[in-house]
Amino acid sequence: MQTDDSINYAQLKADIHGWGGELGFQQIGISGVDLSEAEERLANWLRLEFHGTMDYMQKHGSKRSRPEQLVPGTLRVISARMDYLHDSDAAAKRLLDHPSKAYISRYALGRDYHKVLRGRLRALARRISDRIGAFGFRVFVDSAPVLEKPIAENAGLGWIGKHTNLINKDAGSWFFLGELYTDLPLPVDQTASDHCGTCRACIDVCPTNAIVAPYSLDARRCISYLTIELKESIPVELRALIGNRIYGCDDCQLFCPWNKFAEPTGERDFAPRHNLDLAELTDLFGWTEATWLERTAGSAIRRIGYERWLRNIAVALGNAETTPEVIDALTARRDSESKLVAEHVSWALAQHGAQN
Repeated sequence: MQTDDSINYAQLKADIHGWGGELGFQQIGISGVDLSEAEERLANWLRLEFHGTMDYMQKHGSKRSRPEQLVPGTLRVISARMDYLHDSDAAAKRLLDHPSKAYISRYALGRDYHKVLRGRLRALARRISDRIGAFGFRVFVDSAPVLEKPIAENAGLGWIGKHTNLINKDAGSWFFLGELYTDLPLPVDQTASDHCGTCRACIDVCPTNAIVAPYSLDARRCISYLTIELKESIPVELRALIGNRIYGCDDCQLFCPWNKFAEPTGERDFAPRHNLDLAELTDLFGWTEATWLERTAGSAIRRIGYERWLRNIAVALGNAETTPEVIDALTARRDSESKLVAEHVSWALAQHGAQN
């Protein structure tokens, strides 16, 4: 534990905020390690089995909600946010349920955010050690049992909205989060307050009614879960509701009034690659595995694997406008060696009355 009385921790905190801006973060906040309320909410969410097949949400026990158990000696968490929306949300809205184009969650269009944020947080840690000498820390970016949204809320970066995403009243919700667990006894920032009020835009717009109550998400119905986390067949009753969303879903953010304050990012790493922001479903479905591996290198999309990529696009093609190109694309993969892909292709062809 860092206890050097010669360190001016208030000044160090101010420096950390400044260094964060220099490293490309839009905001830095500092919180303590008391997550007892979040721990109770998580336990209830797990009891309801809203986590679906995400067994990792419960396998680490209390380490997720007790930072000092995950990293012994942790006294504070330095939480950082970085904007990622490259274009306006109006451009994204125009793609929703498009008759022929794919919709990919805006966060996944560019370079893998894990790598970007992790590198910047390590650079921040180096700045701190250059100033005060060696100290205890560990970097996290959505990569370990960490309750990043409650931590960020406690650090003043925003509040957890009714859709369960973090919202900042000056910047909306199009941002990534990362953390530095540290043994430095830094002064903490003020916890953010809730400003959702009576608004229920996110609840009403969710295509699959996954937001079952304010601040309560049943992941088993969430399109992000269905297209990214779920390794099995997508439930038949939800397929038509997915529309053209092949990786993640942004609807609850796209229609959140607070995102009128969001600013496009200047971070070049988050710029769309390989035309993924305007791609045709039939073109993506035609990618060979070698092409897919090449074009998803360094991308968060890589995590789902080629088979689920095809599964997701098959569903979207089933929801697309019926055209010869769509039927041909699906027919070409009707006899896929993957039973998972073949099942979803068969469903998609049936949607167009072309299953035989």
